[in-house]
Amino acid sequence: MRLVPEDPENGDVRVPRLVGLMAVDAYENAHVLGLSLHAPDRPDLRVAVVDHVVRQYPPPGAQVPRESTVYVWFDFGEGEGGGGIREPRVPCPPPGGLRRELAEPGESPSCCAALSSP
Repeated sequence: MRLVPEDPENGDVRVPRLVGLMAVDAYENAHVLGLSLHAPDRPDLRVAVVDHVVRQYPPPGAQVPRESTVYVWFDFGEGEGGGGIREPRVPCPPPGGLRRELAEPGESPSCCAALSSP
């Protein structure tokens, strides 16, 4: 993919879409256009390789002067999404809802018997 300035006469470039790219690719795409990248949540941007951009400013397609700074974030901010809190699950599903398969004759029923849907 070849990235070229949008308006070579005045040096303006269109900001590429960086969301979803790995840090190294986002840096390279911005650098080719003459833009610099700044990551407020990742001061070690130059060594971050596998982190993915989740947000950027200015947005993709905005026309900015060459040598402008594009801000990128690699983590969602507080209250902006992400995986949330993972609570531990009990080993067996709670009783009710799904039907428990019957144990074979002579076997004692166990807590984690196989389940089937109705």
